[in-house]
Parts: sequence; C-alpha cells; structure tokens
Amino acid sequence: MHNAQEPAADPAVDIFASPLSERPLPKRSMPELPSPPPVVFQLLRNELLLDGNAAQNLATFCTTWADDEVRRLMDLCLDKNIVDKDEYPQTAEIESRCVNILADLWHAPSEGDGNAVGCSTTGSSEAAMLCGLALKWRWRDRRQAAGLSTDRPNLVCGPVQVCWEKFARYFDVELRQVPVEAGATGLQPHQLRDHVDENTIGVVAILGVTYTCTYEPVAEIAAELDRMQAESGLDVPLHIDAASGGFIAPFLHTDLEWDFRIPRVASINASGHKYGMAPLGVGWALWRDQAALPDGLVFHVDYLGGDMPTLALNFSRPGGQVVTQYFMFLRLGREGYRLVYQACADTAQYLGRQVADMGPFTLLYDGVGALPAVSWTLTDPDSVGWTLYDLSDQLRMRGWQVPSYPLPPDRQETVIQRVLVRHGIDRDEIELLAEDMRRAIKHLNEGRPRDASRVGFHH
Repeated sequence: MHNAQEPAADPAVDIFASPLSERPLPKRSMPELPSPPPVVFQLLRNELLLDGNAAQNLATFCTTWADDEVRRLMDLCLDKNIVDKDEYPQTAEIESRCVNILADLWHAPSEGDGNAVGCSTTGSSEAAMLCGLALKWRWRDRRQAAGLSTDRPNLVCGPVQVCWEKFARYFDVELRQVPVEAGATGLQPHQLRDHVDENTIGVVAILGVTYTCTYEPVAEIAAELDRMQAESGLDVPLHIDAASGGFIAPFLHTDLEWDFRIPRVASINASGHKYGMAPLGVGWALWRDQAALPDGLVFHVDYLGGDMPTLALNFSRPGGQVVTQYFMFLRLGREGYRLVYQACADTAQYLGRQVADMGPFTLLYDGVGALPAVSWTLTDPDSVGWTLYDLSDQLRMRGWQVPSYPLPPDRQETVIQRVLVRHGIDRDEIELLAEDMRRAIKHLNEGRPRDASRVGFHH
C-alpha cells in the first residue's frame, strides 16, 4: 500500500506556484497523488489554447457555436445513457420525436403506427454505415431467395467521404467509386451503366459533396436507375448521403426533390452536429419504411430490467446531443432554420464575389444552389510562383484554417480551396478573411522571404 502523502494544498497559493504547475504534466503514466481541481483545470485549459480557434476553422462542417441553453442542457444530460430507454424514457421519447420530425422534413411515407423508422447515432458516419448494412442485407436476402451467390456485393458512388471507404472495408463490400468527369463535381447519371450490375447493393448520391459542396443530381440519378430497371430488371435502391445537405435543402431549396419523395430512395443519413446545429456527437439514420430495414439488424436487448430494441454500432453514449438537437428544432422552427441558412448562403455568396475579384482564381462553386460554401482553384497554376498550399500556410499565420486539397480521380491534378460558412460565421469575419487573403496573395506574388528585420514587436 502506497503511503506517500502530499501536504494539503494551500488555497492562498497561486495556481502557477502550485506543485503541479512546476513540472511537465504526466504524459505516460498516472500521477500517484491527487491535485486540486482548479489547478488541473487551468493547466489543461492552457494546453487547449494550443488548438486552433474553432471560430476560424473554415474547413469543418461541424457546429462551432452554441446557445448558452445548449450548454446547460448538455450539463443536465451528462449522466443520461441514451441506450438505456427503460431508465431514461423521456430521453428516448425525445429521440423518437426527432426521428419523426426529420421523417416529416424529408417526406417519409407514414407508417401504420405513425412512427418513422430511424434512430440517432454518434454522427453521420455511423448512420451511413447502418444504412449501408441495410442495403447489403436486403441485397443478400433477395439473392438468397433466388438461389444466387452473395459473395461479391458492391456499392456504387461518386467522390464520397471516407466513411464509405471504411464501410466497404469493414463490411466486405467492393466500393465502386466513379471517377469525376472534367467539368463535373460529382457522380453523373450516365456513368451508372458502366458500374452497376446484379451485385450492386445500392447507389449512394451525395447532397453536399465534401470536396466542392455541390449537390449531386439525385432525381436524375434515380431516373437513370428507373430506366436501367425497365431495360434489365435490376432493381437497385438509392441511398442519400445528406450529411450536410439534409439540413440545408429543406429550408433553402424547397422545390428540390432529393428525399423520400423519390420512390427509389430507400434511406437517408445526416449529421445533426453539422448543419443541424447540434453539438458534436449526433447523427441520424432514416429509412423509407419498415421494409427497408431488415429485422436482423435490430437487437432486442434485456438491459437493466427492460426490453430495448436497439440499432447502432455503438452502445452506451450520452443523451445530451439528442436533447439539444430537439432544442434546436423547437428553438428555431422551420423559419428559424431558413433565416439562419439564408444568412449563411448570402455570406458565402459575398465571399464568392470577393474571391472572383481577387484575380488568380476560378470559382468551382459560388455558394448558389447548394451548401453555404465557396470552392475555387487557381485559374493558371503555372502562371504564379505559388500554390494554394502556400496560400493556406499564409492564412494560417493569421489563425485561418482554409483547406487545400486535390479533387478525386480523374481530376486529382486540380487542387482547390474551400470555405464553409456555418452558423456563427458572420459577414464581418468573412470580410476580414478576404482582406487577409488579398494581403497573402500580394506577399506571395512579390516572392518575399520572411525578413526577420521586418517582423517583431515594437513597444
């Protein structure tokens, strides 16, 4: 038994004169003795200052601003395990309400009991994997019923987020990622015929392509699959990866048909912690109806005294993100979401005009018609003595996180930049970004090395 003791902390001693602050924090093993909470909190807070400023992170789709009430609700839910529906029935009820609200928003047909078919997840990636599993199981069941082989399933998609690559690897599915054509920003309907066959478990269409922020033509892709079925008999379901667009299109693009209004759409995944404006840690998976979700994927677990039907890759997790998603639905309503994202779209389009006027760029997406975002590339990379990666580095000196990356195959030679405008990013912030971009471009055009004599502090 360890008897080492340290004298009780003197409350009058300053945090930065405490024993814990006088040495590096333990990094490989747990300390032997406890430390005062305020000291540990402040030292960890100081370490976290080394992270980037979330408000200047223009690369992430994720929520970086929250109402005070959201933070208070998260505190209230720290001890609520959402999987335990018997112990926390009201949290389970709130999850069900959110699923039904999204089903209504995405025009799912009403089931006999009035309840939509879906669940919350830890994010859109988990939701995508659940929907992918449902596609695979339905395909397998059909093939087995027909006495056909089930050992070569494939999934057809365009330039998808990495979660689909994970799904394919983890669950033994061939990912047929269709190359991006010149001038296109995503999957095009006429490309399907070269990739879809009898082993295709489904086609993924993306409402908000990660690379460029545009929408893939969902209705046209569904129509092409309809034509293929009429010609060949192949009935291939369509899944919509609406990780971001699922919370934009219903408010800004109300006439766009992309959801369950299209009969071929079997399932939709979305991220509540992106444009759903909930805190990090919540996504949503919805199916058209009960027939689209194989019974074998639903577990009935006897847990803490109750029977719980569960559908998730994770088990225990906090309920706060789901509760605060419901808070945002009540707090904003349809009109509130529309106002927020119209403001974001207007700000994105303002940035698009600024970027277009800077000279060396060609806009790939100007912020009109899809996500509130802008993407661009260098018009003639060979005519300037710098790259977009250099521009990203220059902007990072001012705290801005603006990503540069190549497009997917077959357009990988094109490097682009992208800025996302989320709730909490205002016009003034974007104007400051534009000013810093102009200064950085001027600096790069002049080809000046960093001159130590010109950089310093003057008191």
